[in-house]
Amino acid sequence: MRKVAVIMGSDSDLDTMRPCISRLKEFGVPMEVRVISAHRTPTAAEELASHARENGFGVLIAAAGKAAHLAGVLAAYTTLPVIGVPIKTSMMGGLDSLLSMVQMPKGIPVATVAVDGADNAALLAVQMLSLSDHTLAEKLAWFKQDMAAGVAAKDKKIQEAF
Repeated sequence: MRKVAVIMGSDSDLDTMRPCISRLKEFGVPMEVRVISAHRTPTAAEELASHARENGFGVLIAAAGKAAHLAGVLAAYTTLPVIGVPIKTSMMGGLDSLLSMVQMPKGIPVATVAVDGADNAALLAVQMLSLSDHTLAEKLAWFKQDMAAGVAAKDKKIQEAF
């Protein structure tokens, strides 16, 4: 199975990214978790992204706030899918981060989830990897069935209450 790189622009993003890391572990997806800054360590970002495929990665997840250029920088140096996680900020509530990720120029796509949407980033990465991994695809199917069963149980409880 290919690995997922979970890359944060700062260690202050770790709490936001914990659900991503937990979800990838839940699905048994191997990962590496890194702190690499698009602005302070651009050479490290280039190195990781340009050699990601040969180093066994299948998807890169990049979390960043404010200017949030990390996902775009990584996407510029790889042909692998890059998923951006915009981090909520004090200035604009994460809108600045979101716009930095979704407004990519033609030819350099970044799949972007909601502000602080770390769990969905992990699930999207799992879905991408499941295209070539039958076991992972089965785990996803069970996951979705469990979610549906949970909603049905809540619905039943509400109906009984009213």
